[in-house]
Amino acid sequence: MLVVAEKEIAGLMTPEAAFEAIEAVFASMARRKAYNFPVVREAIGHEDALYGFKGGFDASALTLGLKAGGYWPNNQKHNLINHQSTVFLFDPDTGRVSAAVGGNLLTALRTAAASAVSIKYLAPKGAKVLGMIGAGHQSAFQMRAAANVHRFEKVIGWNPHPEMLSRLADTAAELGLPFEAVELDRLGAEADVIISITSSFSPLLLNEHVKGPTHIAAMGTDTKGKQELDPALVARARVFTDEVAQSVSIGECQHAIASGLIREDQIGELGAVVAGDDPGRGDAEVTIFDGTGVGLQDLAVAQKVLEIAKQEGLAQEVEI
Repeated sequence: MLVVAEKEIAGLMTPEAAFEAIEAVFASMARRKAYNFPVVREAIGHEDALYGFKGGFDASALTLGLKAGGYWPNNQKHNLINHQSTVFLFDPDTGRVSAAVGGNLLTALRTAAASAVSIKYLAPKGAKVLGMIGAGHQSAFQMRAAANVHRFEKVIGWNPHPEMLSRLADTAAELGLPFEAVELDRLGAEADVIISITSSFSPLLLNEHVKGPTHIAAMGTDTKGKQELDPALVARARVFTDEVAQSVSIGECQHAIASGLIREDQIGELGAVVAGDDPGRGDAEVTIFDGTGVGLQDLAVAQKVLEIAKQEGLAQEVEI
């Protein structure tokens, strides 16, 4: 078995490589060459943690495996980030474990890459202003990935804890973009593309906030009960997701579905847009990507970084 340690990931994996891997797996899913396994995600009753497994099999890339981990909201006292995970890859011919790959940075990179893929294919023409809802650990990755696929002129942002907005300001400065902290009504009215990346359990961005052609990448809702968007806003939009089954059960669409505002068959697959089988935005004023995070995305970036690590001699061999 090969091991790629978490400490090596930053020097091996780039946002561009992550984007390529995620874009490819979206297309593979659309062609039904790859599929995700049912998600297991549970509150374990200790440290308020959420723990689970996401796995899948990509027959075109012969990638089989799972990511184990979750969210520990009290990890700051241990000087650790809240999201902790490891990706395990298996030989699809024999079932033997082939690799263990640190999943913390990869999770941030693949989540940001999925959002960026949605922006590439669904952002309104001439989008200039990027709106950020949330200033946690993953927000910087999201902003960088968005700026890699689209040329924005300004970033505006909001966070429930305003003292954390310096992360957004610093990241925007790194990208050479001006930043302004605003309230949510201004953010919804002025931003052409909005990324929400919070752990909220109640709607933050309301239907009446959003004005004009807008694309929203809703990336924070990946558990039953979580919520970032007003269900009326979801109902108003043309909605796409990574995995429809997850969108209606643990994603942002769970609330609009439960309220009877949309039907499952109204939710499109972003992979179909990537593959050219769905026109995507069309004449819709508002589009939403409900990014629930699927196991195949984790496997794709883990396989990619494993290949790079082997080339660089940084994959350690371990007998188990």
